[in-house]
Amino acid sequence: MTTPMSQTALLLELEAVVEKNLDRHLSMAKEWFPHEYVPWSEGRTFDGPLGGEAWAESDSTIPDVARTALIVNLLTEDNLPSYHHEIATLFGRDGAWGNWVHRWTAEEGRHGTAIRDYLTVTRAVDPVALERARMTHMSAGYTNAHGDEVLHSLAYVSFQELATRISHRNTGRVTGDPACEALLARVAADENLHMVFYRNLLAAAFELAPSQAMRAVADVLADFQMPGVGIDGFARKSVAIALAGIYDLRQHRDDVVVPVLRQWDVFSVTGLNGDGEAARDQIARHLDDLEQAAARFEEKRAARSARLATLR
Repeated sequence: MTTPMSQTALLLELEAVVEKNLDRHLSMAKEWFPHEYVPWSEGRTFDGPLGGEAWAESDSTIPDVARTALIVNLLTEDNLPSYHHEIATLFGRDGAWGNWVHRWTAEEGRHGTAIRDYLTVTRAVDPVALERARMTHMSAGYTNAHGDEVLHSLAYVSFQELATRISHRNTGRVTGDPACEALLARVAADENLHMVFYRNLLAAAFELAPSQAMRAVADVLADFQMPGVGIDGFARKSVAIALAGIYDLRQHRDDVVVPVLRQWDVFSVTGLNGDGEAARDQIARHLDDLEQAAARFEEKRAARSARLATLR
């Protein structure tokens, strides 16, 4: 049996792949400016030291579920300091890995800035409640479940970045506000490039250490959670978001998990040891379980919609 590669060896062997994909990323990433996506002329002073108007529910026509999704998306972005700490600790701050860590952090920083400015200027959400939620969420921080495992971390972000992209795009559509939709589409474009970067790295890992990569994917899928899971009331908010079709189990399976697995061609990977084969079998079972869970949720959502229709 081949001896598993150490975390240091994996980092060293993948560095050339990181450099190549960072160059690719920089050639494709488009410069953009958060201030250009915010309708500043709609803003007015809030109550407080400056004596403006207090926020009221009637200040925004954005649907409640869209507000919920926007808050979850923003609070997720807010934990960037913790995310940076986790990946800088794992990947390092030197060489190609370090260059990527800093570039990724800089790009992600724009997302929180732009979304918060939009929400504040348009009075889409209660700014006091939002700030309190930010303080609570950031005070708890974020810890990577696989913080000392390179391939597990790469597998996780390959799925998570794509899931985040879909969530942002669908949230923008649900708001009914063209300005918000344009902003979140721009953010989603960044997330897609991040996903491709990480996905390409793990594709290289499948050639370098196929069994370790397969095990990483199986483990990550088995306990996958979005990074915003620590947000207060996250379970309740996630249900509302799923019921609205912003991000649900069907999208998770069909639009996130399956496409990424297909890119890696996991069911055709050769050179696996016993654990690698077991991990691939686990992935197949997980897909079946996701299919059943997604179908059950869709049935329940349809029944709920039918009940609500009779009450109108």
